[in-house]
Amino acid sequence: MTTHEELKNEVLTLAEEVGVKPNAIHIRAMKRKWASCSSKGRLSFNEILLDEPKEVRYKIILHELLHLKYPNHSKMFKLLLDYYLQKVL
Repeated sequence: MTTHEELKNEVLTLAEEVGVKPNAIHIRAMKRKWASCSSKGRLSFNEILLDEPKEVRYKIILHELLHLKYPNHSKMFKLLLDYYLQKVL
């Protein structure tokens, strides 16, 4: 099981790789989502991620980090997500 601190460190490490800086990182119980990104740059992650394998965590973390650059699921967003997933996994 990953700790809250370890997950936050993963987020910060991947944020540096992507070239973004989240304003805040929260880990909490969420009923319907794996994670979310606010328009103010706050990232929230479902604490259920703590029990998921690294590959799953990284995919969700990268997805939310890329929303700091691209707030939608545009073609560019999808291309960059694929690019970073191949690079870090």
